Amino acid sequence: MKYCIPMRHVFFLLFTVFTFAQQTQKVDFKTVTGNITIDPIAKKVFGSVRYTLEVKQDIDTIKIDAQNMTFNAVQMNGKASLFSSSGKKFLLFDGYKKGKYMLTFTYEAFPKQTMYFNKYGDNLQVWTQGQGKYTSHWFPSFDDVNEKVIFNMNITFDEKYNVLANGVLKDVFPNKNQRIWKYEMQKPMSSYLLAVAIGDYSNKVLASKSGIPLQLFIQPKDTVKFEATYRYSKEIFDFLEKEIGVKYPWRIYKQIPVEDFLYAGMENTSATLFAQDFVIDEIGFNDRNYVNVNAHELAHQWFGDLVTAKSGKHHWLQEGFATYYALLAERKLFGDDYFYHQLYRNSLQLRNASKTDTIPMLNEKTSSLSFYQKGAWALHTIREAIGVKAFQKAVKNYLKKYQYQNVESDDFLAEVKKVAPTFDVATFKKTWLEDYHFQTDQVNDLLKKNAFMQTLFEVQQMRKKAFAENKQKFKQLLQSTVFYPVKTEILYQIKDIDFQDKKELLSLALQTNDIKVRQAVAEFTETIPLEFKIQYESLLEDQSYDTKEIAFMNLWKNFPDDRTNYLAKAKNWVGGNDKSLRILFLTFSIENDSPQKDNYYNELVDYTSPKYESSVRQNAIINALTIDEKDTIVLKNLVNATTHFKWQFSKFARDKIRSLLLDSSNRTLFENLLSSLSESEKVQLLKLLSEKK
Repeated sequence: MKYCIPMRHVFFLLFTVFTFAQQTQKVDFKTVTGNITIDPIAKKVFGSVRYTLEVKQDIDTIKIDAQNMTFNAVQMNGKASLFSSSGKKFLLFDGYKKGKYMLTFTYEAFPKQTMYFNKYGDNLQVWTQGQGKYTSHWFPSFDDVNEKVIFNMNITFDEKYNVLANGVLKDVFPNKNQRIWKYEMQKPMSSYLLAVAIGDYSNKVLASKSGIPLQLFIQPKDTVKFEATYRYSKEIFDFLEKEIGVKYPWRIYKQIPVEDFLYAGMENTSATLFAQDFVIDEIGFNDRNYVNVNAHELAHQWFGDLVTAKSGKHHWLQEGFATYYALLAERKLFGDDYFYHQLYRNSLQLRNASKTDTIPMLNEKTSSLSFYQKGAWALHTIREAIGVKAFQKAVKNYLKKYQYQNVESDDFLAEVKKVAPTFDVATFKKTWLEDYHFQTDQVNDLLKKNAFMQTLFEVQQMRKKAFAENKQKFKQLLQSTVFYPVKTEILYQIKDIDFQDKKELLSLALQTNDIKVRQAVAEFTETIPLEFKIQYESLLEDQSYDTKEIAFMNLWKNFPDDRTNYLAKAKNWVGGNDKSLRILFLTFSIENDSPQKDNYYNELVDYTSPKYESSVRQNAIINALTIDEKDTIVLKNLVNATTHFKWQFSKFARDKIRSLLLDSSNRTLFENLLSSLSESEKVQLLKLLSEKK
C-alpha cells in the first residue's frame, strides 16, 4: 500500500536533494536480493527487492535511485513505511536511528534506457548497459558509485533462452513455461556494474591457472567463429593475474557478445558484455579482433570493479589502467615491437588532440582519449621511471589496501611514493594529470628505447630525401624482418613515384606475404599498370576482408572490361558482421546491370530494414540511396533508424535525412510517409522537417 506524505515531510523532498551526497556517510547498504521478471513484449521489469542496510548516524530520509518506477508493499523491518517516488528517487521518510534494517518492497519499471530489448527476426536479446546510463532505470539502486552493495539476482524469463547475470549461477528452477535463474555474489560492487544478458547462447568453459572458471558464450549461429573470437582468452587471463599480482577478485568470469551494443565492451563485475562486431572468423581476425577489448575489459575487473574511482575526476584510474594493462597483455602475445607501435600510435593522437583540447586529465570533463590513452601513457612513464618490480609492488599494495572501496588519484600516487621514495610524484601529477599539454619529448625518448621505433623514425625522416637516394635502403628494409609499419611507411612514401621506378619495391612488398604490408600495396596503388594487374589481382585472395574490398574497388575502376570477372570472384563474399562484402557485391552487380539486378536490389533493400543490426542497415542504406535516392521503402527504414537506441546509428539517420531534405522533392516524399509511420517515427521526422534550413 502506498502511503500519502504529510505536509511535515514535504520539505524533505527539497532538503534531501542537498543531502544525498552525504548519505553514504550515514547509511551503508550491505546486500540486495532482487526477485525480478523481465517481460520483453511489454518491455517491462517487475518484482520484489530486499535490501539489508546499516544506519551509522541518525538520518531523516533514506533514498534509492529509481527512474520512473512504481512501488508497493514497502516495509522497513517488517513494518509499513512512509515513502515517495519522485520519478527519479525512491524516498523513505520515517526517520531512522542507528542500527541494522531490512527494507522490502515490490516495484515495476518500463525502462527507456539502460535495459535494451532487441529482436532481429526470431532472434531475441535483452541486455543492460549501466555505466553512463544508470542501472536505476531498471532496478532500484544507486547512481553514486561510492555505494557498493552485494547483489544477488533471481531472474524469471522464458525457458527457451539463457539468462546471464553477475556472479555464480547457483540454481535454475522451472516455473511453468519459464525458468528462474538464481545468481549469487559474495563481494560488493557499484550499481553501474550490475548486468543482465538474455539470448540464445551456448558456452564453453576454460579454467585459468588459478582455477577461475572462464565461461565464454556464443550464439549457436556463430559456433564456427568461437575460436577466432575468443583466441588468447586464457592466456590473457593468466597473464593479467600474474602481472597485476592480485588474484582475480570474483569467483567466475563470463564474456557475452550482444547485438547492437552501445560500446566495444563493458566490464560488468564478473560478466563482460561486448559488441557482436567482435564475433569474427579466421579472416575477420586479421582486420578487427577482440584481443585488445578482451584484455581491456578483463583488466577493469581489478581497476574499476574491485577498486572504483570516487568521481569522474579520477576516471583515468579505471580507463588508463585498463588501457595500459591491455597493452601489456598484447606485448606478451605479440611482442615488444607491437607494444611500442601501439604506444606510438596513441602518442600521435594525443599530440594532435593537445593542440585544441585544453582540459587536463584530472577533470571529469576531459576527453575519452585523455582518460584512456593519456592515462596509459602516464602509467608507462611511472613504470619506466621506477622499474617494473617497484611498479608491480605499488599496484599490488594499492589494490590490496583499497579493495572493494573507492579511491582518488592521490591514493595510487601515495603507494608509488612508498615503493619509490625518489620518484617525484608532485612533478608527475603536475605534468601528466594537471597539465593538458602532452609530454612529447619525454614520450619520444621512451619510444626510442625500442630498435624498431628507431628504424621507423629514421625512415620517416627519409621523406625529406629524393626517392633515388632512398631506393636501395627501402629495398633492404622490405626484404628484412623489421616490423610491418616500417614497410607500410615505405609504401606510403613511394605512392606517387612513377611505377617503373618503384615496381621492384611493390613486388618485394607483395612477396612479404604480410597482410598489412600487402594491404598497403592495395591502398597506395590507385593506378594499376597492365603489367602489374595479375600481381595486384592476387590481393583479392588475401585473408583480409578490408584488403579484398580495397582491391576490388580499385580493380573495378582500373579495368572496366573485367568487371564481370571481378563480380564472379566476389559472388560468395559476405565479409564481417556488417556484411560489407555482400553489400559491395550487390551494389556493383546492380551498377553493372546484372541480369539478377532486381533480385539483388531487393536483397539490398531488405538489409536496410529493422530485421538487421545497425551496422548492416547503415551500410545498406548508404548504398541503396546511391542507386535510388527516392525509394520510399529505404526512406521509411531510414526514418525508423532515427528511433534506434544506438546513438551512432540514429545520428547517422538524422544527418542523412537532413542532407536529403535539401532537395525539395525529397521533402515531399518524406511528408507523404508520415501517415504510415509509428508515433515515435513520426515525432522524429516532424522534428527534422521543422528544422530551419
